[in-house]
Amino acid sequence: MKKYLLIIVALGIFFNWNTLRDQFSPPPDFSAQHPEGVVLYATEWCGYCKKARDFFKQHDIAYVEYDIEKSPEGKAQYDQLHGSGIPLLVIRGEVLRGYDPNAMKKLLKL
Repeated sequence: MKKYLLIIVALGIFFNWNTLRDQFSPPPDFSAQHPEGVVLYATEWCGYCKKARDFFKQHDIAYVEYDIEKSPEGKAQYDQLHGSGIPLLVIRGEVLRGYDPNAMKKLLKL
């Protein structure tokens, strides 16, 4: 029984590693450097990145975008945020991994 409990705990940690890491070691707030308060780390070819751009355009939200394949500064920030997928967004200090319009609306207070 203890073995199963240990496996469940280990799986819980594994699947929530990004959240746990951010709780104990908060990522830097690169959005504070920009008056818009919204930073998008993306690539040119990513479909979900395009959806994020369209979302910002549709809601008339100014944002700063870094193409992590072309911008050394953007790639460095992405790495400091422990980026592991795209799009990666920083909205008013909160890191959002992936395209999630409901979470974006909540963070932007729309």
